[in-house]
Amino acid sequence: MIDFNSSEISVAFQCNLLSINRSSVYYKPKQIKKRDLDLMRIIDEQYLETPFYGSRSMRNHIRRLGWTINRKPIQRLMRLMGLQAIYPKPRTTKPHPQNKVYPYLLRGLKINRPDQVWAADITYVPMSRGFMYLVAIMDWHSRKVLSWRVSNSMDADFCVEALEEAIDKYGCPEIFNTDQGCQFTSESFINVLKRNNIKISMDGRGRFQDNIFIERLWWTVKYQYLYLRAFDDGKELKKGLKKWFQYYNQDRFHQSLEDWTPDEIYFMKQELKKVA
Repeated sequence: MIDFNSSEISVAFQCNLLSINRSSVYYKPKQIKKRDLDLMRIIDEQYLETPFYGSRSMRNHIRRLGWTINRKPIQRLMRLMGLQAIYPKPRTTKPHPQNKVYPYLLRGLKINRPDQVWAADITYVPMSRGFMYLVAIMDWHSRKVLSWRVSNSMDADFCVEALEEAIDKYGCPEIFNTDQGCQFTSESFINVLKRNNIKISMDGRGRFQDNIFIERLWWTVKYQYLYLRAFDDGKELKKGLKKWFQYYNQDRFHQSLEDWTPDEIYFMKQELKKVA
């Protein structure tokens, strides 16, 4: 798919044409011990169930499973995965001290239409011999996944790419909500929102419920897809996620949406808005 030896077109431009993140193209499985990968899988599964677990509680949980381990390796792996207890610290990476944190705008707000509020979050993705990170942008009202990207690093670039793709495809929301992670407080990410006159909202510190719908998405995609398969490289992961998100948007019924799919809710209300 990508011609690394082309003298006429750069790899970066090829990736742009194919809507592929460069980091996934250059992805090489991280050299990490099997023991650490097994521990990361356990941590990831337990964190989905108990996001308030810090390294001490996670250590105790893993010891109950029969592992002999102290707290330091758990701390190291949770940092690597971008996980922190929801109390008293935010769930994902801390904001850079020079980056501005914006107030939470959704408290008490009635969200009743598409493109009123979008949200984004990052999660860890286990691979057969390593791991990657996944960011998704969701329309809060319809639960539709508007765009997503995978990356082998936690830099802001892949989040910015996902944001720009969502805006190019669907226009702009009124409000964009994220946690206080450094990717979302970065100048490059914030500038895209400001340039498009989008109001910026950020979860309160340790407020897991502030972005609950996208947290539910992570539980669904992991237990219904990612945990059931082993991906060898970024290309294979991207291909699989593309198919799964298509299923999620177009075919998966949501009880909270009265058994409609995200696409049905999103596009039906878009058409009603046009008629009105």
